[in-house]
Amino acid sequence: VQLQASGGGLVQAGGSLRLSCAASRRAFSPTLSSYSMGWFRQTPGKEREFVASILWESGATSYADSVKGRFTISGDNVKNTVLLQLNNLKPEDTAVYYCAATRRSLSSSSPDYIYWGKGTQVTVSS
Repeated sequence: VQLQASGGGLVQAGGSLRLSCAASRRAFSPTLSSYSMGWFRQTPGKEREFVASILWESGATSYADSVKGRFTISGDNVKNTVLLQLNNLKPEDTAVYYCAATRRSLSSSSPDYIYWGKGTQVTVSS
């Protein structure tokens, strides 16, 4: 297993969650730092949607407009973990959230991502 996402759950609107994605450093060639890590989400019947990404090497980030100002992506290079802090959650944020890795810097396109973790469910009640 190269990517493992966790931290989902049920929360009321306006609440917060923190998602975590642990990466197996040895599985990434040439180095984990040459990758961007991204979070996507998907609801039944819809395409996978970009949420946020971070470039390991520089810490540069990119966000979907729908989550700007509410979600924050960050990386812990020591623990090889990418975090996604979800604040002021809305019912429309309900989805399965996936973490993924790409060699394309800060890509928002899911086909660019070559490694995917299993999703974690986030449910926001109104």
